[in-house]
Amino acid sequence: MTTNNLKIPTIALGTWAWGDCGETGDGYFGSPLSKAGLEEVADKAHAANFTLWDTAVVYGMGRSETVLGQVLKRFARNQYQLSTKFTPQAAETSDDPVSDMLEQSLARLGTDYIDLYWIHNPADVARWTPHLIPLLKSGKVKHVGVSNHNLGEIELANQILGEAGFRVEAIQNHYSLLYRSSEQAGILDYSRSHCIPFFAYMVLEQGALTGKYSSETPLPQGSSRAETYNAMLPQLKALTDKLASVGHSQGAAAPDVATAWAIAKGTIPIIGVTKPHHVDGLVRAGSITLAGDDIAELEMLAEAADVNTRGWWEKEMQV
Repeated sequence: MTTNNLKIPTIALGTWAWGDCGETGDGYFGSPLSKAGLEEVADKAHAANFTLWDTAVVYGMGRSETVLGQVLKRFARNQYQLSTKFTPQAAETSDDPVSDMLEQSLARLGTDYIDLYWIHNPADVARWTPHLIPLLKSGKVKHVGVSNHNLGEIELANQILGEAGFRVEAIQNHYSLLYRSSEQAGILDYSRSHCIPFFAYMVLEQGALTGKYSSETPLPQGSSRAETYNAMLPQLKALTDKLASVGHSQGAAAPDVATAWAIAKGTIPIIGVTKPHHVDGLVRAGSITLAGDDIAELEMLAEAADVNTRGWWEKEMQV
């Protein structure tokens, strides 16, 4: 009971960092951004046929959606897909907080519908999931998914939607070489068996798996990701060296290989893009074929790093 077919990409475009304020060291990522620079990113992505953009209300508390909406004005609405989220923890106290948050997102994004709308964090699945149904019926939301839900919560959301003739059409969780809880908890198997696309976020662990950063060249001081990752960079060196080595053999770079690994695992990686050359990396990642031995060694080195990159907002997937 959906009004059009969701186009499932090989790689989706992430705009979490677009919520930063634009000053180095200011914001979650500490990313220096400009509208002109992001327009260049969007143009390059469009030319390379990357068309699904993922954002959320809480990425800079509206800044990411606002900037993304401004940047995408250069394209016809049917030339891209928008993915954004309802976050229960940020909901207002009104009669219908889900509809209210959606309306705010629509206004910021400059559109009258969202291609893929998510329940972001599952504060209460039975309470919030039913609110998606009238949005689907209205056409303001074309497809729905759940993010940061464990297996039981996904099944409950699917049951609630199913009773109205709809279904969970996508799952989005943190998944990377360093954080495979959705795999260990059976969520990847569930997504495959129910033909539900699994979108993987933080595949590059906010830059820590790119090989760009080290103890000598840490992540931007003053950013939240620096506080999380800088101390563990020495433990990641063997893994990032292997990513770089595999990439070199295929004319690619370390982050391209980490992205290719996520694709090889049957997921759709959501990769943050803030610079034009990031799009070049996505093109390379989509053409990489990883040997089974390389996948096994990468996973072994990731386990040997023995780090926990679960976000403060995330709960354990295994229950």
